[in-house]
Amino acid sequence: MSIIGTQLKPFTTQAYRQGKFIEVSDADVTGKWAVFFFYPADFTFVCPTELEDLADNYAAFQKMGVEVYSVSTDTHFSHKAWHDTSPAIGKIDYTMLGDPSGTITRNFDVMREGQGLADRGTFVVDPQGVIQLMEITSEGVGRNAMELLRKVKAAQYIAAHPGEVCPAKWEEGQTTLAPSLDLVGKI
Repeated sequence: MSIIGTQLKPFTTQAYRQGKFIEVSDADVTGKWAVFFFYPADFTFVCPTELEDLADNYAAFQKMGVEVYSVSTDTHFSHKAWHDTSPAIGKIDYTMLGDPSGTITRNFDVMREGQGLADRGTFVVDPQGVIQLMEITSEGVGRNAMELLRKVKAAQYIAAHPGEVCPAKWEEGQTTLAPSLDLVGKI
């Protein structure tokens, strides 16, 4: 079942961010654009490459008013230990949510039941707390932060320009479409 267009569900959890343990809840997310970036586990193989890619592009997300939250079913303690020991993870300035209870992972429907691990799921949530984008990949397929940035720009564009849509490969500044009867069969 798709969760596109649904409201962010309530959660409260402990997180690691910039050398500190903090509490984060759904209320902290409301009012701004957010990316929830689920990954299976700390101290693994594909995950640090993805999280480092996000860290390398975090300033671009911030410039767009987007907060990034990485999420795994590990604890905030594990996130700190990984941050302190891995050069790739040591680059991270965004919030790393611990989800040992699986509440957030289940809220986004990416829990591998019986394993206690999250699928590789990416979700973009708008300032009203509505899920606007989702992508789930298999275990061995890493994601690309630049492609995610492009998709967030498109989601922000259509939110600011009702009645327009972004075609395939749309990049900021390119022409959009205004769906109408006149376009049917002409694209």
